[in-house]
Amino acid sequence: MNPIQRQRARAALETFFSTPLDEALAPSRAAPDAMALTLFRDVAAHVPAYRAFLAEHAIDPNSIQSISDFVRLPLITKANYLRRYPLPDLCRDGRLERCDMVAVSSGSTGEPTFWPRFMADELPITTRFEQIFHDSFRADERRTLAIICFALGTWVGGMFTASCCRYLAAKGYPLTVITPGNNREEILRVVGELGPAYDQVVLMGYPPFLKDIVDAGRARGVDWGPLAVKWVMAGEVFSEEWRALVGERLGATEPCYDSASLYGTADAGVLGNETPLSICIRRWLAAHPEVAAELFGEARLPTLVQYDPLSRMFEQQEGTLLFTGDNGIPLVRYHIADAGGLFGYTELLDALAQHGFDPVAELGPGARGVRRLPFVYVFGRSHFTVSYFGANIYPENVTVGLEQPEIREWVTGKFVLETPEDADHNRYLAVAVELASEVPADDTKRRAIAQSILIQLRRLNSEFANYVPAERQLPSITLRPLGDPEYFPLGVKHRYTRKTSA
Repeated sequence: MNPIQRQRARAALETFFSTPLDEALAPSRAAPDAMALTLFRDVAAHVPAYRAFLAEHAIDPNSIQSISDFVRLPLITKANYLRRYPLPDLCRDGRLERCDMVAVSSGSTGEPTFWPRFMADELPITTRFEQIFHDSFRADERRTLAIICFALGTWVGGMFTASCCRYLAAKGYPLTVITPGNNREEILRVVGELGPAYDQVVLMGYPPFLKDIVDAGRARGVDWGPLAVKWVMAGEVFSEEWRALVGERLGATEPCYDSASLYGTADAGVLGNETPLSICIRRWLAAHPEVAAELFGEARLPTLVQYDPLSRMFEQQEGTLLFTGDNGIPLVRYHIADAGGLFGYTELLDALAQHGFDPVAELGPGARGVRRLPFVYVFGRSHFTVSYFGANIYPENVTVGLEQPEIREWVTGKFVLETPEDADHNRYLAVAVELASEVPADDTKRRAIAQSILIQLRRLNSEFANYVPAERQLPSITLRPLGDPEYFPLGVKHRYTRKTSA
C-alpha cells in the first residue's frame, strides 16, 4: 500500500469538488510564469529523465530563476526526450507504478507512445469538460446523457472522456455516462432507448464519425430534434459550414452553444476547448476569410479555443506551439509540432474591433461562456497538406466545397486529396470523394462537386487562386462508394491527404 497515492487522490478530489467553476477559472488566481517555474523546479528535482536531459545540455536547474531563463530551456520532443529514456524514468522518482492508467498515442507521426497518468492528472482536464457542460450546455440545470462515441481501449479519447464525465457527475451535475464507443448500432440503440429519459443528449466523438451517426439515425427515421442533442468533438479541424450542417440535421438552433471542440492530445490530455465566445468569433471569421488570413497568416481557418494558462502554459515559436504542463509524464517546453499561435483575450478582441466586430455584444448581455482567458489557434500538422504549383492546398478548403447545400446530401464529407501525374507527367489536383449510402455515382454529381470545390478553393485560398494556372485549377473528382477499402476503409482513422512521390 502507498499512502502517498491515497493522499494525492484525496487532495485532488477535495480541491475539484470544493472549487466552483468561476473560481477555478478566475483570471486573478496566480501568474502563469510562476506556475511554469514551479513545475520546472519540481520536474528537475524529481524526474530522472529530465535531470539527465538538463545535464546533457549543461544546465544547472538552480540557474533558472526567472521566466526569461525559463524560455531559454531546450525544447523537449518525442525524439530527443521521450524515446531516449526508459518509461519509468520519465515519471516522478522513476516510479511508473504511481500512475494508475496508461494510454497509447495514435502513432500518426511515428511509432505509438505510452502516456501514463494518475487520477489526480485527470481532474484539471475535467475542468475543460466542465466549462463545456456548464457554459455551453447548461448541464448544471439539465438532466444530461453523455454518450462516449470515441474508440475505447488503449487510445486516450474514450477512456479519458468517460473518466472526466464521471467526475462531473460526482461533483453534482445531473449527468449520466454511457460508453458504446465507436459502435454505430449500439450508439443508436442507446439514443433510442435512453435518450428520451433526459433533457438533452451529448454525443462525444471524432467529427466525421459523429456525422455518420447523425446521418445513419436520419436514414432510420430517428427524430433528433426532441432529444436536444449537443455534441463534443476532438481530433480534427472542421469548417463552420460543417458545424451548421450537423446542427441543421439535429434540429439544433444555437450554434455557439450546441457544440464544442477540444484541442487535446494523448501527451497531456485536453489543452484547450472551444467556448461560446471562441465559436462566435470563428463563425464570423468564416464569413470574412480576408480577416482570418490577416489574423492567422494562412488561407485556412484553424481551430480556435481558449485555454487556462495555469493548467497548460503555451508558447509560440516559429509558427509552432510549445506547452508546459503537469501529467503522469510532466512536460516542460514540449514541442508538439502543431502549427498555430496565440492571442491574449484583449489582443484578439481589439483586433476584431478594428474590423467592426464585437463577439461579446453578439452573444448578448449575461451570456454564459464569456471568460477572460487567452486563445490558442491550431492548424495541425503541416504534413496534412499537399503542394500544387507552389500553393499549399489544405483539406479545410476542400471540405467547404463538399458542405454546400447542393452537394452535401450526396456525400459523407470524407475525401482524399492528392496530386498525381498524368501520362505526360503533368501534376493535377485529384480528390477522391466518399458517397453517402445508396447514392450512385454519375457525371452530373462529379461535375457539380468539382465546380463547388473549385469555387471554394478560389474564395478561401489566395495562393491557389494566384499560383495555379486557371486551366489547371479544376480538380479531378473520383466518386467512391461508402467504405471503399482503398480510400475509406472502415474502422481506421481517416487521412485526408496522400503524398504523391516526386
